[in-house]
Amino acid sequence: MSYEPQFTITPSLLMQVEQIAALRERIEAATVQVSWIPALQKDTRTRNTHSSTAIEGNPLTLEQVRAVEEGREIPAAAPRAKREVTNYFAGLRFIETKTGIPKITHEDIFNLHRILAEKVMDQGTAGRYRTIQVRVGNYMPPAAQDVSGLMFELLSWWNSESVKMSPVLSSAILHYRFEAIHPFADGNGRAGRALALWELYRRGFDTHHIFSVDEFYWEDRPRYYQSLDAVRKAGEDLTGWLEYSAEGLLKTLERVWVRVQKLSAQSRKNKFVLRPRQEQLLQLLRDKKSMTPREIWDGLDISKQGALDLLQPLIQAGLVKRTGSRKSGRYILA
Repeated sequence: MSYEPQFTITPSLLMQVEQIAALRERIEAATVQVSWIPALQKDTRTRNTHSSTAIEGNPLTLEQVRAVEEGREIPAAAPRAKREVTNYFAGLRFIETKTGIPKITHEDIFNLHRILAEKVMDQGTAGRYRTIQVRVGNYMPPAAQDVSGLMFELLSWWNSESVKMSPVLSSAILHYRFEAIHPFADGNGRAGRALALWELYRRGFDTHHIFSVDEFYWEDRPRYYQSLDAVRKAGEDLTGWLEYSAEGLLKTLERVWVRVQKLSAQSRKNKFVLRPRQEQLLQLLRDKKSMTPREIWDGLDISKQGALDLLQPLIQAGLVKRTGSRKSGRYILA
């Protein structure tokens, strides 16, 4: 048995989906020419982490979250706040590595939740469906004994029926339904937003991982919660929620387009064009987080001088920087 979402494709929703598709194509075409994709990806990951954790009450600012990602100390920050942020960065990296898997299982959901909620839960166990009744404001989610079956139905829909519709719609439906089931004792908000993002990645909607939709939710949290609650008040009719989510995705893409244009203009001004090996090096640094000079030339199978010839223009362009001493220095994305 599979979950069957109820909604209507209104003229407003249709127009939003069409606008999103057109703007996404423009961004995807432009980013192919932009040598700053790693910078966009790093900024997006930081914005997603800050927004999603802040919605749940995490007090760290965007700049503090950026400092956590870069390994810099934040003396005044509470350990739990830093742990929540560190966990979310790890969760984003997890879904980035799982974009190509053909089927999502309960175990995949458990693994994601375990990463996000480890050592920051007030009740329950990370990576296991809840065994207690919980309350979310005035909303009483399904009984604990029903959670596994409801998640089975949702996963059945996600793995089969969701691919028949636009990812703009399927990611929003997945987001709402997961929150409605509230399968874990704690950490459902962060997990639900991560799942919605995972759907966009799996469907190839955000190929470069440069969209931060959670910023839209964070900037007006009351409306975000009201839009989720309105589905229940409408007898599980998702139409209003889909219109709201599409609005958020459209505004997100508009912001990305502005950033892409600025970076493209700066790239043209500097007349810097990435060579294929430099693109490969930036990808290595994105995956590894930091690399020694030897790791770079071994990873690219080139000489020491060849590695330096690749690195110097990237450093001058502000894409890569060196940290540490002369003997123990490492290269990271700037």
